[in-house]
Amino acid sequence: MARKHPDWKPDLLRMHREEIGLTLEDTGEKLREIAERHGFNIAANFQTIWGHEKGTVYPGPHYRRAYCRLYRRNEAQLGFRKALPGEDAPVEYVPAPASAERKLPGQPDAVRQALSSIREGTGDVDSEALRNRVVDAWRRHTAAGSVDGPTVILVGGYAGSGKSEFAKFLGGLTGWPILDKDSLTRPLVDQLLVALGGEAHDRSSALYREKVRPLEYRCLMEAAWDNVDCGISTILDAPFISEFSQSEWMQRFQNRCRSKRVSVATIWVECDPESMREYIEFRGAARDAWKMESWDEYLAGLDLKMRPQGPHFVVDNRLGAAVALVDEARDVLSGGGL
Repeated sequence: MARKHPDWKPDLLRMHREEIGLTLEDTGEKLREIAERHGFNIAANFQTIWGHEKGTVYPGPHYRRAYCRLYRRNEAQLGFRKALPGEDAPVEYVPAPASAERKLPGQPDAVRQALSSIREGTGDVDSEALRNRVVDAWRRHTAAGSVDGPTVILVGGYAGSGKSEFAKFLGGLTGWPILDKDSLTRPLVDQLLVALGGEAHDRSSALYREKVRPLEYRCLMEAAWDNVDCGISTILDAPFISEFSQSEWMQRFQNRCRSKRVSVATIWVECDPESMREYIEFRGAARDAWKMESWDEYLAGLDLKMRPQGPHFVVDNRLGAAVALVDEARDVLSGGGL
């Protein structure tokens, strides 16, 4: 049974489309262009768009992100959901003046706005300093420069929280390599589980947690140290649930980085359960089968108030708000427009 969306106002899509003078066919063409630019998985046509505007089909994650880029509005303003605290409120009506497209911010402003979702999770970190480091790295990267002294950024969060999207954004800005745990280890992990008598896509059993997971994270961290030893700043993309929960692990990591004169930033990406479920369903990965089949049991095992032990930052991606800002920044940086 499809889940309900009580805050959805589908008529706002039509109002925004008519504001800039697009037909349904024009809109489909624009959405396909945006999808190609961002790597979205959509095949927009006028029937689909008509269904979205009439409220018969709720747009999936990539469609919503594409609509946000097309109309230069966030999901709340397009009527998909309620606004988060501090977020621009939904637009209840669209003014009639002809084809007035919202002015795009400059590239530095767009980058800083996308990074504004990073805030202090503890009192002993400085989010502005981290943003400045990332912006400086972006400037130097785009100018074919280099940054002295490596930085390691750990980006963690539950499955479907948006951590990989945020890690990729940071990597694209800075030019720093991203080490994704699954990309590095998944084929080996699958075969190891089978060799130990388990199932290839299992990520919930004691066998995985006790015999396989420690090796998985060891591979990730060893690859990171190889980069650091070469003076290469690195972004690590993994859940880090167990690691972030252990003050001893966090302290050892900080100490090792300090001994190598490496700057460290720990980022936790928080998200609401409904959005996480939607993104997990959307990606359709075999490793997520148990989560989907036993969602209530899986959700009961999550600590949604969890925060990393020690100095850390938090990215608020509830309802996909932080990822929407990332999409806007990417559009501005790529010169995308209507």
